[in-house]
Amino acid sequence: MNALPEVKIINLGLVDYKEAWDIQEQYFRRAIDRKIARRKGEDLPIPSNYLILCEHPNVYTIGKSGKVDNLLLSSEEVESKEASFYKINRGGDITYHGPGQLVVYPILDLEQFFTDIHKYMRLLEQAVINTLLKFDIQSSRIDGMTGVWLDSALPTARKICAMGVKSSRWVTMHGIGFNINTNLEFFSHIVPCGIDDKAVTSMQNELGREIDMQEVETIIIDEFKSLFGFDIKHK
Repeated sequence: MNALPEVKIINLGLVDYKEAWDIQEQYFRRAIDRKIARRKGEDLPIPSNYLILCEHPNVYTIGKSGKVDNLLLSSEEVESKEASFYKINRGGDITYHGPGQLVVYPILDLEQFFTDIHKYMRLLEQAVINTLLKFDIQSSRIDGMTGVWLDSALPTARKICAMGVKSSRWVTMHGIGFNINTNLEFFSHIVPCGIDDKAVTSMQNELGREIDMQEVETIIIDEFKSLFGFDIKHK
């Protein structure tokens, strides 16, 4: 029987977006370089896998295919709101990260799991859907739109989790922004994910109370472990 892949859990807490991006890039590049070296015959271990959890200070990020016009603030207005703005190398359009939002960055070598990006995206969504169910919040997908939604078939459809990923040689980076206790006012300054006819929500907004972030983190790690089929690496 083959051993399950191992994944190291890293919780960065509240961390500057650029600092977390640099950490991702470091692990991402290291995994790719190791895969290239192994294919050239070098005797190296398989790449390590990571699940990075964190929160960010207020920041807007826009993916490679995004439209800058979807940021409705000038650079001066962004600064006045004590926020920052980055053009980054993931897919997707503009989104917001801030305190109270759980961000999960999986740095996974998918060749240790499965080689199917569509399946990978759906499992990211499922981890959030399953986590929300633990709090009696029903959620689902909308065809043609990534992320996790409440009341997906109704005019009141609202997004609770955004997604944007990058992959190269089956190694992934970037991931999900899951609104737990997020200040939703910041979303009013953008066209979230380029979608202008649907609202954004959070667990706090839906349940009318502040949510224990650590409880959500514990549950979503368990969901990732179950869905992807890995063991947690403790060293």
